[in-house]
Amino acid sequence: MRNIAVFFWLVVVALWLSLLSACDNAQKVGVSQANVQSEFLAMKVASEKERGDYELISLGDLKEKLDAKEDILVIDTMPYEASYKKQHIPTAVQFEFPVAEMTTIDPEMKRQYQELLGPNKDKMIVVYCGYVKCGRSHNGAMWAVKLGYTNVYRCLGGIFGWKEAGYPVEAAT
Repeated sequence: MRNIAVFFWLVVVALWLSLLSACDNAQKVGVSQANVQSEFLAMKVASEKERGDYELISLGDLKEKLDAKEDILVIDTMPYEASYKKQHIPTAVQFEFPVAEMTTIDPEMKRQYQELLGPNKDKMIVVYCGYVKCGRSHNGAMWAVKLGYTNVYRCLGGIFGWKEAGYPVEAAT
């Protein structure tokens, strides 16, 4: 039994040393902090998508659908005064969600969100926030699905990506 324990710890130490060596070599072959950040964001989004059970849509695909005047409900989840009022994706309506993941929803917020989403549970709904790291759009998309809506998408690039792509924005009047 002692030999098995010693062997186990030798394997653990060997793996640990291998990881240290691999990390050192990673810098030598061009793996940068940006790559590490990209992987982190990809894993975060994949995990959120799985928990939220919604789909993803690119900025370009959303722009094409809006240009084609498809019947889509676009929801901006950023704060009204600090963001939506100043700039938002054309046709978007505003409904603020927090950044941190919501495991529960207040009954009044639920009622207001259902009212905004409308009675058609199959209508295409696209939810966005500020940028990829922001969790507001995850909450908006996840809660739309939890409320029974079946055609829900999250647009990761958000308003900052939309603007960086050179797409038009609107301001609240």
